[in-house]
Amino acid sequence: MSETEARMSAVDVPCDIRDPELASKGALRTEWAGRHMPVLRLIGDRFERERPLDGVRISACLHVTTETANLMLALQRGGADVCLCASNPLSTQDDVAAYLVSRGIQVHAIKGEDHETYYRHIRSALEHRPQITMDDGADLVSAIHFMALERYDDLHPVIRDWATELDPAERKSLVDGVTASTEETTTGVIRLKAMENSGVLLFPVIAVNDSKTKHFFDNRYGTGQSTIDGILRATNILLAGSTVVVAGYGWCGKGVALRAQGQGASVIVTEIDPLRALEAVMDGFRVMPMTEAATIGDVFITVTGDTHVIRGEHFKVMKDGAVVANSGHFNVEIDLDALAEIANETREIREYVMEYSLDDRKVYVLGEGRLINLAAAEGHPASVMDMSFANQSLAAEHVVKNAGELEKRVEPVPIDIDAEIARLKLQALGVQLDELTPEQREYLDSWEIGT
Repeated sequence: MSETEARMSAVDVPCDIRDPELASKGALRTEWAGRHMPVLRLIGDRFERERPLDGVRISACLHVTTETANLMLALQRGGADVCLCASNPLSTQDDVAAYLVSRGIQVHAIKGEDHETYYRHIRSALEHRPQITMDDGADLVSAIHFMALERYDDLHPVIRDWATELDPAERKSLVDGVTASTEETTTGVIRLKAMENSGVLLFPVIAVNDSKTKHFFDNRYGTGQSTIDGILRATNILLAGSTVVVAGYGWCGKGVALRAQGQGASVIVTEIDPLRALEAVMDGFRVMPMTEAATIGDVFITVTGDTHVIRGEHFKVMKDGAVVANSGHFNVEIDLDALAEIANETREIREYVMEYSLDDRKVYVLGEGRLINLAAAEGHPASVMDMSFANQSLAAEHVVKNAGELEKRVEPVPIDIDAEIARLKLQALGVQLDELTPEQREYLDSWEIGT
């Protein structure tokens, strides 16, 4: 028996991973990421001393990466009983999954898992009977709500069959046992706010995505860099001199457009929001409808959080050799069914690159239309995820400390937590701030002082 197997046998951790022998590689890569996550490390140190999550069961549906591993370990140091499943079939790093299992953390995730396995793993996270859930896209929370509302036809069959076989009292206990949730990404927050607006949200949710120390940095700088990284790793194309079409100019779209421009590309933005479109124009980008951009672009990147942003009519007018990628959460932004219908032939020409032949033209879709930064690359840099996962860990502590006091709604991360994360990050970077003098404070606090 190997050292890794011995450790796994000793802790007897329920799991479904590719290969436990990958644990040593995952340990080194997680350690490397941890070196670039000083804020989370400081939080983990305090968690180990204070144990604010002692005995709390947490089920997390997140991308299984080295950065996520550091979050799971911080929660474990705080006393939490953690179970992790993947929030995307292509985002799992198998060595990281193996390492976390060797550290006594349940992991149910395999890179490239099929649809059925993906939902079987979500079922495993539900079987953990969580008191707190952590989501990246709201799949866990949605499953819990469909169970609570007895909308079993809306559940994947793997979860539906299990849920309907549960004793009604046991099913109620599982649903009622969830006291709060945290949500990592824009898509998930949109779904959760829809639940709140429909009056069906069962428990408080902290919108980690809406924290300033999350979306200003993770969405803009993290998505910007990692998306371009994923496209280049998958294709090895030259962006300089090409035309890149960015669909959506939220914080993710801003980051992608900025990084593509930095690579020498001419950037076109498509938008539905007049304020964001105007901002893109003022930032120096061309703005036009997708129907027009489709005839011009060399590379297309969707970051809207909506469905079928690039459709059949767009594929029909694309240039020969057009590359299409998605960096929004779900693989619905690109209408792959419509593309398959008009294609004469398909083949995988490179890893993560599918070629669709359309008569005399070819269109290339990257990473099955899933998050290209995680399908073909390693996701956001650790130094950015440091702040995102600091928000996750402190949000978990916040809901435990305030159990029973929070309303059943989507709440922002408390301002004091946001400010503390920014302070710790600046401290780690060795950056110092000015302080107001008494005269300046008096001036700002007074309405009577004029010219």
